[in-house]
Amino acid sequence: MSVAGTSPAPTTVAPAAHAAAVAELVRQYRALPPGTRVRLGKRTSNLFRFGAPPAHLLDTSGLTGVIGVDPVARTAEVQGMTTYEDLVAATLPHGLMPMVVPQLKTITLGGAVTGLGIESTSFRHGLPHESVREMDVLTADGEVITATPDGEHADLFAGFPNSYGTLGYALRLVIDLLPVAPYVRLEHRPVANRDLTQKITEVCGPDAPDFIDGTVFAPGEQYLTLGTFTDDPGPGPSDYTGRQVFYRSIRERTVDHLTVHDYIWRWDTDWFWCSRALGVQNPVVRSLWPRKYRRSDVYRRIVALDRRTGLSGRVRNLAGKPAEEPVIQDVEIPVERLAEFLDAFHTDIGISPLWLCPLRLRGERSWPLYPMEPDRLYVNVGFWSSAPEVPGCPDAHNRRVEELVGDLGGHKSLYSTVHYGEREFWDRYNGPAYRALKERYDPHGRLPDLFSKVTGSGRA
Repeated sequence: MSVAGTSPAPTTVAPAAHAAAVAELVRQYRALPPGTRVRLGKRTSNLFRFGAPPAHLLDTSGLTGVIGVDPVARTAEVQGMTTYEDLVAATLPHGLMPMVVPQLKTITLGGAVTGLGIESTSFRHGLPHESVREMDVLTADGEVITATPDGEHADLFAGFPNSYGTLGYALRLVIDLLPVAPYVRLEHRPVANRDLTQKITEVCGPDAPDFIDGTVFAPGEQYLTLGTFTDDPGPGPSDYTGRQVFYRSIRERTVDHLTVHDYIWRWDTDWFWCSRALGVQNPVVRSLWPRKYRRSDVYRRIVALDRRTGLSGRVRNLAGKPAEEPVIQDVEIPVERLAEFLDAFHTDIGISPLWLCPLRLRGERSWPLYPMEPDRLYVNVGFWSSAPEVPGCPDAHNRRVEELVGDLGGHKSLYSTVHYGEREFWDRYNGPAYRALKERYDPHGRLPDLFSKVTGSGRA
């Protein structure tokens, strides 16, 4: 079965071309003097750590394609800098998709594996790295090794997730794929505060649908969205790439239908709800804003420019408004503690909407740098906005989030600001396991360590 989408045709790469691109990248890397700061030269970034020190950018333009899709084995062989937009465009014609597709089109496969990714299939299929069968990694010493779950480099395979490029760079990955239907039927269910934990636990049970996520619009107003593959387009399917905005439909519709392509990218058009801060949801602005620029990567570049120039801060100052603290985080909370987290968050932070995404590890394998308990249900809570700065304590809200996560037995993704002290950081992210990997795969310290990279406290 072929399922068409509307993304541009993906870049396909022959094995020989891939080998040549790898050889060129290795040549670049080995030619750099020891001590040179290095970063991958990618066109886009989905990190929210701004102001990293200058670094030599490795040219990765030859590592952005799909090598092949095997519809019988349900696998894809993919270069490390391939975006999920291109990967999905390559797999949908075969009636397949990656088991977990992070919400934003320009997240790369290698980035999602060395960092973390999540989506509405994660209650069943875990995180993106759990569907990886093997990967080629360029290590800090300039060697290319193949890491598999049970091979010579099984320790790196397990420790690569949440290492954020401090143990090496993924150049090629083989991943499992999931069969799809042409459409997804959505059901938006309002849930009372007192019932939220119970309802999430129930819908993630044996009779679960194909997709589950949720939206909290305000204290007491929250919805669970259940998605099911179907061959039925319904009365639509709906289109939220034009004048309509997807997250608003959750309040307005009980049942909806989307093509599988549009469902996968339902959040990207408006960066969840964050495009409203740029005026893009205003009907007049939206009518003038070209459709091809209604994308998360465009919005992020605008935010990055604002961070560099400080323009919005100066405008707020001239208007007599208080400075704002960006609060952009994703955290995993055990489902039984979710109500406590939300109550404290509404009281102490006050940002809305919030995104909820149930998560359970796919199997029994442990992932030491992001230790979660197998068979335990967590809920990812995502929030991406700002709150009035606390006078004299510019990071108060983010520190409060970290405190809550620790108190409730949760975990915090590292793509954004991190305020833990070094000892607490390594307690939370398995310092002994990381040091063992660093000693084996970066004995000369050519790449920064994880704490330095995510906190900006050293060579990053």
